[in-house]
Amino acid sequence: MTGPVLAVDQGTSGTKALVVCPERGVIGSGTAPVRPRRLPGGRAEVDPHELLASVVTAGRAALADAGEPVAAMGLANQGETVLAWDPRTGEPLTDAIVWHDKRARDVCAELAPHGDALRAATGLPLDPYFAAPKMAWIRRRLTCEGVVTTSDAWLTHRLTGGGAFVTDAATAGRTQLLDLDTVDWSPYALEVYGLADERLPAIVDAAGPVGTTSLFGGFGGAGGSDVPVTGLLVDQQAALLAQGATAPGAAKCTYGTGAFLLAQTGDRPRRGGSGLVSCVAWRLRGRTSYCLDGQVYAAASAVRWLTDLGVIGGAADLDPVGSSVPDTGGVTFVPALAGLAAPWWRDDARGSVTGLGLDTTAGHLVRALCEGIAAQVVELAAATGAELGAPLDVLRVDGGLTRSALLMQTQADLLQRPVEVSALPDATALGAAVLARLGLDPSLSVEGALPEWKPSAVYEPRVPASEAAERMGAFRAAVAALVDGPR
Repeated sequence: MTGPVLAVDQGTSGTKALVVCPERGVIGSGTAPVRPRRLPGGRAEVDPHELLASVVTAGRAALADAGEPVAAMGLANQGETVLAWDPRTGEPLTDAIVWHDKRARDVCAELAPHGDALRAATGLPLDPYFAAPKMAWIRRRLTCEGVVTTSDAWLTHRLTGGGAFVTDAATAGRTQLLDLDTVDWSPYALEVYGLADERLPAIVDAAGPVGTTSLFGGFGGAGGSDVPVTGLLVDQQAALLAQGATAPGAAKCTYGTGAFLLAQTGDRPRRGGSGLVSCVAWRLRGRTSYCLDGQVYAAASAVRWLTDLGVIGGAADLDPVGSSVPDTGGVTFVPALAGLAAPWWRDDARGSVTGLGLDTTAGHLVRALCEGIAAQVVELAAATGAELGAPLDVLRVDGGLTRSALLMQTQADLLQRPVEVSALPDATALGAAVLARLGLDPSLSVEGALPEWKPSAVYEPRVPASEAAERMGAFRAAVAALVDGPR
């Protein structure tokens, strides 16, 4: 039995760290904020030093809270955030371009004739959301020096004192540079993006030793020793693992800055026409599991937008403000504030609010926002069911916005399926903890490393299917007005 491990979830707006003990559960926690800069034209970037500082700050706080050393560390990362950096010194050469940044649209437009072939090879549509267009943009516009990678490779390099230059297979799969079948870098994709001569990180399993870190000082291993880094995985796949979705057909949705629905498909990728992404779920002990992935770009970020406008004071106001009215009052909100992802793939789409009147209140806007987020997840669930050949029986959910009973009830109503809220509030970090344990103890089974899954709440549909269909129809009509309009 391994001892406690440190699990770090480096996210878009903050970093969460947990110290997890196999017998006692979470025994320490810490957080640190991250403040991406939102710029005109759909751009978003962050100082890489802030990402690293947040990992160290949150990790040290969790270790101090636990008051005991750890045996290993696992890291979950925001998969499509990229930067250029000097591999000799570890110093950044650019800011980190955040996953929802849109500056690489021109790169995607130029490569449009290769779109179908790229999707066939990598499982991903041509979209600035993914890492490769951003990497190409950096090379064309900012610098040809150093290496250009996803943020996890840089963080791991810095954590290990320059000892590691790696990325896990699932994060590599978020670049559009990974061959989905061979799980290795695709010569074709690299050539298309003009990145064929790049030095790229080694692709490793999600669990296994990649180096040690001393950045947590006396808070780390026993006797102040360095802590082995033994788990690496992209954030949404880490949450999928923590939710116990290891069998084909099992699905989860995480409601964070965006909302992300993933469904396990087993040992082979599925390439359907639903608009969902086919990608690596994880590679463990040399065996690759795949998943379907659907994205809602703006969830908590849309709540933050309403907050910045002064409509509400924050996410905690969703339920009291939204419950002040019985329905949306005819308001339809398509929260495409960062474009529309699956199944539409329209990064140029803008959000819309229709049906406003002099009697529209803050409560109507809040309800309409919850409905807009939930309706997009319904579309992802429907596409998932079509790919798998059977509708989802139940949807397991996690993430900060699952604290909103209004949003979760709206989700169950529109989905017409039960919604089970995870009792594990930090599923992504807990997934990193599972991997840290697996990487430390090769004799441990995946099932033996997983935390016991149980819901903290179950939301059953409270409206008839006819009403759900009517509400979804209104949302789909509003989306059609956006995507069928002029580009």
